[in-house]
Amino acid sequence: MKDALLRDALAEVQAEVDRRFDALLPVPDDARARLYEAMRHAAIGGGKRLRPLLVHATARLFDVSREAAGRVAVALEAIHVYSLIHDDLPAMDDDDLRHGKATVHTAYDEATAILAGDCLHALAFEVLADPATHPDPFVRAELVMDLARASGPTGMAGGQAMDLAADAAQKAGGAFDLGTVTRLQQMKTGALIAAAVEAGAILGRVADEGRVHLRGYAHDLGLAFQIVDDLMDVEGDEALAGKKLRKDGEQGKETFVSLLGIDRARAQSHLLVAQAIEHLRSYGHEADLLRAIARYVIERDR
Repeated sequence: MKDALLRDALAEVQAEVDRRFDALLPVPDDARARLYEAMRHAAIGGGKRLRPLLVHATARLFDVSREAAGRVAVALEAIHVYSLIHDDLPAMDDDDLRHGKATVHTAYDEATAILAGDCLHALAFEVLADPATHPDPFVRAELVMDLARASGPTGMAGGQAMDLAADAAQKAGGAFDLGTVTRLQQMKTGALIAAAVEAGAILGRVADEGRVHLRGYAHDLGLAFQIVDDLMDVEGDEALAGKKLRKDGEQGKETFVSLLGIDRARAQSHLLVAQAIEHLRSYGHEADLLRAIARYVIERDR
């Protein structure tokens, strides 16, 4: 990672997210201890923390307090972590490694993993609805509504359902085309990335019409992120990734790489990042971190 601004911001956010999860998830001295330990196993340590970083990077455009941005950032990450716990389950992707650690259902058990994901999902909205996050109840309500949309059937969970349908179609001898795969990934991966950017603008009380360029940035960034994920699944190092790679190819799943080829997919990711940065042209140096994040998406190795 060459950009010092990004390196320092990412390190700061990673440490802050861990501190906040540590404070939010004290292990009780009762029969729920195993559940809390499973939540902590998934939430603390590891992960890029891209979504929390996007919340902070957008919030700084509008002079939002660090505390408010930090609380919203950890709520977004709670949703992301819950989704990973559930994605790794035997009924979904059936993975045994995540961020270089045993997945929750492997380290604990399947029932505990399901409940840990459920609790992190609930925790996200508890944090957003708390007056400590923002004194304005209308801001809190909009934060809750936007994250609910991004994580439910019109967002992340809906994209996951389409992914499962793609598996069924492939087994039946069919396949999703590029347009369908793009829509799937916009929902499964892109929706929560967009919610992170949107959250910073909501905290800054930016009017809906004032968020158009930020939404364009988030849209292009989310697609670029997924294309690079697909490239790394083919070319990446499992030791760096901290998870099993090349599963999509082994399962015959349609991805941006299988549909476009490696060279076209890489070129498309660079084009999308350039477009994302262009969406920020009306901002000055205060948006440098958002620009650095966009460049990082195509430079990362995990």
